[in-house]
Amino acid sequence: MQVSPRATNPAVSANPELLIAETSAWIAENWLRIAIAAGIAAGIVLLLLTLQKLAQRLCREDEALVSWRTILGRLAARTRFWFIVILSARIVDGYAATPPWLDTTIGFLFTIGMTLQAAIWARELVLGVVEHRAGGAQHANGALTSALGIIRALVTFLVFAIALVLILGNLGVNVAGLVAGLGIGGIAIGLAAQGIFSDLFAGVSILFDRPFKVGDNIGWGENLGTVERIGMRTTRVRLFTGELLIISNKNLLDREIRNVTVRDHIRLSFILGVTYETPPETLARIPAMLREMGEAENAKVARAGFEAFGASSLDFSFIIDVPGSDWNIAHPTRDRLLVAIMQRFGAEGISLAYPTQTSYTAAPDGTLVMPYPDVSAIADSMKV
Repeated sequence: MQVSPRATNPAVSANPELLIAETSAWIAENWLRIAIAAGIAAGIVLLLLTLQKLAQRLCREDEALVSWRTILGRLAARTRFWFIVILSARIVDGYAATPPWLDTTIGFLFTIGMTLQAAIWARELVLGVVEHRAGGAQHANGALTSALGIIRALVTFLVFAIALVLILGNLGVNVAGLVAGLGIGGIAIGLAAQGIFSDLFAGVSILFDRPFKVGDNIGWGENLGTVERIGMRTTRVRLFTGELLIISNKNLLDREIRNVTVRDHIRLSFILGVTYETPPETLARIPAMLREMGEAENAKVARAGFEAFGASSLDFSFIIDVPGSDWNIAHPTRDRLLVAIMQRFGAEGISLAYPTQTSYTAAPDGTLVMPYPDVSAIADSMKV
């Protein structure tokens, strides 16, 4: 009765001569099964390579945006040939009564290959998601190129460090000391470079949340300018006064940011003061005049009405919303409205007030001395 190769004593397999003899006997006994298994493995390899090429073709890189199809294409492209071969061997392993030493070797290689391939897939998936959230080529052309490079290095180090620990653990190595050393080293590096990492994570926050992008006009505090570059640690903003302001990402995100580029309208506010001598019936017609002039400019009139009794004027509030965010349209609209108001008020006999103050004095006997001539006395003298 012949003994199956799987029942062979491992101690015998450790002897090279006996191992060769055992392998020769296994091949002679199972050559047909071995040939069939090899053919099936070759077919699996060809099938997986075909699927890989098809996935790469269907998920071709998009220059404008890193989509989920692009990410799937990258995962397929990063699938290594050696992993496909090991996977195929693992699938057909056992069909031809594989000897224990060969079965153990294939299982060991598959474990290592699967761990490394999973690390490669994890890295590409994380980086693909980051670039997808960043808007793909739009940010890669100057927004956070350096930050993405640092992220790639950190992700690569992390996933392959985990893969190394898993491989060593499968080999029977005590990895407790290695894990502790990596943890202590990571804490030390983090404490030493916490300023750099805080700015880096702030850059990642800009990458994901996208509160603004290159070319946007933003404001914070009293500053207002155009974003020229978003870097790994700093953001460069060209102020409207001409200066180039360089601010760290963390300090920038700690502030309240106004993105004026994405607004859907520009609000123009006017306070118009007319004299107190304006007749009440004319005052009642002013809001309709203002609304008519605003609508003539295709603007939305948000407020046109009497506001308050001023110190030397009757104040009217006139607020309009100009569609869009282009000041090149809003400024000429404002100029035309101001001229139209002057023309209309002039035609209606409405006088715009300016700050005035009247002083009253008294004679030694207490008689009030008027600051202007007595109109009635002058008229009587002219009649004489």
